[in-house]
Amino acid sequence: MSLDLAADPDGVAVRTQANGGVLAQLTLSHPELVLRPTLRRAPEISLEPEYWTDAGGDRTLLFVTALGTEFGAFETALGTDPTVADPVLVDRAPECRSYRLELTERAITLVEATAAVGGRLRGCSSCREGWQFRLRFPDRNALVAFNDRCRELDVSVTVDHLRPADTEGGGPVSLTEKQRELLTVAYEEGYFDVPRRISQDELADRLEVSKSAISQRLRRAIAQLCGSAFA
Repeated sequence: MSLDLAADPDGVAVRTQANGGVLAQLTLSHPELVLRPTLRRAPEISLEPEYWTDAGGDRTLLFVTALGTEFGAFETALGTDPTVADPVLVDRAPECRSYRLELTERAITLVEATAAVGGRLRGCSSCREGWQFRLRFPDRNALVAFNDRCRELDVSVTVDHLRPADTEGGGPVSLTEKQRELLTVAYEEGYFDVPRRISQDELADRLEVSKSAISQRLRRAIAQLCGSAFA
């Protein structure tokens, strides 16, 4: 990978990987990807990592947001998940909760693998198969190197979307699988028609999720599309 030099307004030279690059949306699957055992036992819950932090003494803490309603099953599953320890509920709302978790030695995160090849994690969310990563790589060689690292760990990689970073502003690369599914059904069933041919309640019944989850997912999906289009 190549690093170009750029100058900021103060004349300080900085290295840049911002020219060109590759945007990729990848679905990653492995039994010991972080929280994968919990996701299998509580499939109605959607997870979005907030951030990782070094807590000292070789301890890494992960904060995650959980969306859904079946929190009892989710919290029970957390208690037996070998990839995390000491789960703590730190915030709650009717259909949204935040947790602090300690990663165990068995947890596979791939955050380090992303950084090692010069990649940037732009977003991450749970999906049926495991985790969906939205990544930016400085070039295709970095993407290949990331894929090689996944292969070494026996992590299955499925490419959902791939495009040059120079084409930023359009395309579904920033959407999660559940957001894409919702927008597809909403569009096909006439949610965006005037007048509407399907309501949020009916979308919720169709996709077997709560109305609140549908509303939140719609807002986030549309916001991400607008942010990509107007960037």
